[in-house]
Formats: sequence, C-alpha cells, structure tokens
Amino acid sequence: MEAVLDHLRGAIERGQYAIGDKLPSEAELCRTLEVSRPVLREALRALQTMGLTVSRTGKGTFVVANTVEDPTFGDYAASDLLEVRRHIEIPVAGYAALRRTPENLDHLAHLLDRMERETDTTAWVAMDTLFHLAVAEAAQNPVFRRVIEEIRDALARQSAFLNELGGRREQSNREHRAIVEALADGSEHDAVEAMSHHLDRVETTLTDIVRPQRTDSPTEGGPEA
Repeated sequence: MEAVLDHLRGAIERGQYAIGDKLPSEAELCRTLEVSRPVLREALRALQTMGLTVSRTGKGTFVVANTVEDPTFGDYAASDLLEVRRHIEIPVAGYAALRRTPENLDHLAHLLDRMERETDTTAWVAMDTLFHLAVAEAAQNPVFRRVIEEIRDALARQSAFLNELGGRREQSNREHRAIVEALADGSEHDAVEAMSHHLDRVETTLTDIVRPQRTDSPTEGGPEA
C-alpha cells in the first residue's frame, strides 16, 4: 500500500494528475498498478486524509491539491489535534501518576499486554484509543475523559494512518509501556516526560509521512512489487 500511495502521490505532486483532474477508475488503477482493490482503496483513503484528493459518491476521486499541508483526521486537522493533545494529555499523565488507583493500573497493564501481543492493525488501533481513555480515567477527573471521548474518532484515524504508513506500532507500545511504568511509580515528572516523548514521536512520524525527504528521481510506471 505504501508503494501505491507513493506512486499516486508522486504523480499528483509532479502534475501528472492536475488539480481538478479525476483519477482513473479503481478498476483501471488496479490493472495499471497490478494491485488488489483493498490495497488501492487504502492508498486512496490516505490521499484523501492528506488533503490531496476528495471522493465524490458516484463520480470518482478528484485531485484538489498538489502538496500536502495538514492532514485531516475525522473532523480535525492534524495540527489542531496535536496542539490539543499536548495541552490535555501531558498534564493528564501527571495527574494520573498522583491519583491512579490499583484498579486503574491493573486495567492499563492488561490493556498494554493485549496491545503488545496484537498483530491486527484495526484491533490495535481500537485498543490505542482505549489506552488514552484509561490514562484520562486514572486522572480521576471526568472532564478529561470527556475531552478524550470527543476526539476519540480522530485519534483512531490518526493512529491507523501512522501505523499503516509509519510503522509506529512497536515503538508506540514501548512509549505506552514507559507511561504505565511512570504511573505505577507514582512519578508525576516521569509521567509527564513519557507522554511528552510519546506525542513528540507522533509528530515526528506524521511529519516524515507528510513531508518525506525524497532522494530518488521520479520513475514512470507503477510501483515495484
């Protein structure tokens, strides 16, 4: 899927498909790129998340931009989402370290164990959002949980995007483990640092996907198998 996305994104950025152009049909792209329809559809969804295309029911997929500015996850732009997460989840982690109960820790540890064993991206993403909800619950302030609930769909979409295109799962598991260990130790400082590092890595991975450093020259034809 990453190869298909890179190929289509490159074609749009080079002007092979100009703003306003309709992309070839799914059937035609599948034949040209020699990929399955599910793989193609994942790549097309990623293009739309990046803001390069829009899908119009019954009409097809159209190019609306030739450069990636700020991906959108559900109702929220990535930059807005990250800004809010920094202002909410970092202090929440600190409060959680001071207020967590044994039940909170057991729930987080169980969830993390399941995440570390999970190999299915969809299932892992669902648990990822549950993890951040559980940290908010451990802060013992229902308003924090309500805020995370509000952005839960966007978090899931962002998580899926980063895992499919950035291979974040194992790294994220390690970052989550550090957060849980800080909560278990009751260290506000370590919890704040661990959540800050986690969000830093989210931002770095997102930036690497959105603005990759291209060192190779464009090639014609479909992606290599």
